[in-house]
Amino acid sequence: MQTIFSLPTRGPGLYEFTAQVRDWCAPHRGEGLLTLFVRHTSCSLVIQENADPEVQTDLRNFFARLVPPTSDPSMAYLTHTYEGPDDMPAHIKAALLPVSLGVPVKDGRPLLGTWQGLYLFEHRTAPHTRQVAAHLG
Repeated sequence: MQTIFSLPTRGPGLYEFTAQVRDWCAPHRGEGLLTLFVRHTSCSLVIQENADPEVQTDLRNFFARLVPPTSDPSMAYLTHTYEGPDDMPAHIKAALLPVSLGVPVKDGRPLLGTWQGLYLFEHRTAPHTRQVAAHLG
């Protein structure tokens, strides 16, 4: 079984989509491996804590500091700059973080831990609609 989740973003940050995945898995009542794959090169997928929103804030701030925009003097060595100062840094962040995830499913429920959620990590500053392909097998 396969589907594509469309996830709107409003700029850099983590966007949880755990509920959508649970809702899609539930009717299938089976077990297997859920594979998620983001179909873009400037965002990532992560499993992170979903209880304290400061975790998402700190992750966003850490990666912004680790890989600043090309307008930052420390990034002057980058040559791919014609799509804006956030584009190449977004590609670097996507290269550092996963673009696919595997999650076991039992009885139609992803076997996430108590405080775990599924997130799209948007690295661009402009709003986008991101697509995440899902396969349950």
